Amino acid sequence: MSYNFQTSYSTASRKRPRRLYLGRIILIAVTLAFLAAFLLLPLLAVFTQALAKGVGAYLAAISDPLAWSAIKLTLWVAAIAVPLNLVFGVAAAWAIAKFDFRGKSTLITLIDLPFAVSPVIAGLIYILIFGAHGWFGPFLQAHDIRIVFAVPGIVLATIFVTFPFVARELIPVMQAQGKDDEETALSLGANGWQTFWRVTFPNIRWGLLYGVLLCNARAMGEFGAVSVVSGHIRGLTNTVPLHVEILYNEYNYTAAFAVASLLALLALLTLAGKSILEWREPELYHAARRQQAIQRTRRS
Repeated sequence: MSYNFQTSYSTASRKRPRRLYLGRIILIAVTLAFLAAFLLLPLLAVFTQALAKGVGAYLAAISDPLAWSAIKLTLWVAAIAVPLNLVFGVAAAWAIAKFDFRGKSTLITLIDLPFAVSPVIAGLIYILIFGAHGWFGPFLQAHDIRIVFAVPGIVLATIFVTFPFVARELIPVMQAQGKDDEETALSLGANGWQTFWRVTFPNIRWGLLYGVLLCNARAMGEFGAVSVVSGHIRGLTNTVPLHVEILYNEYNYTAAFAVASLLALLALLTLAGKSILEWREPELYHAARRQQAIQRTRRS
């Protein structure tokens, strides 16, 4: 009795693509189900609850003076923190990607520090330094300077939790581009500022905008660190996330979800901007991601 190996091999070859196709369908279905359960449904619930009592109640909740005070404070804090992190991020990324110096790895570790420290702990640090019983508390009280439970403390806490975003987006972009263009410009007689504005900046502008988008979204949505240093003073030190918490604790669910929908819209706009930038510079984006993966592998 003979066995036809060719027939058996061809049959197995036909079954293999079917199994791969079935496995792909299962994985896609599981992924979509996870996204629907943990991302889309909560987002839909926010807007549903916000509009539960009609558009009039929604607009009334947003136009409330306390809500407007929280919105203006959030915008003001972001307007201070994001530009400062922009300057620091560009300087740090340029130094790390374009130069070799002693302590370079330490600087990279310090930039990643806010990712490892809980935001609540970050806020507590400022309480211990600038609080009434902190290191500089007596000096600040003697000169009538308020840091914690005031706007300066909120700004400092926001800067701390958001300063890695711009630098962390620019470092792999600059490293993927190399130093050849800058060295050529310097060899032709350009100074440092001319090299940056005419050579470096045009190559990093999309990565820079991406980092600013993420930094701004985190600055406006930060809760933990700001909650510790703000004091929850209505109309003075409440940002949008803190205002949402207070409304929810008072069982004013419609107003809470109405104000929270503003943060949800910010998240959607950030996601749209991220997608546009990835579409605009796909090669640069993937090169930066490969460089980040290499760095993580080396650190581990």
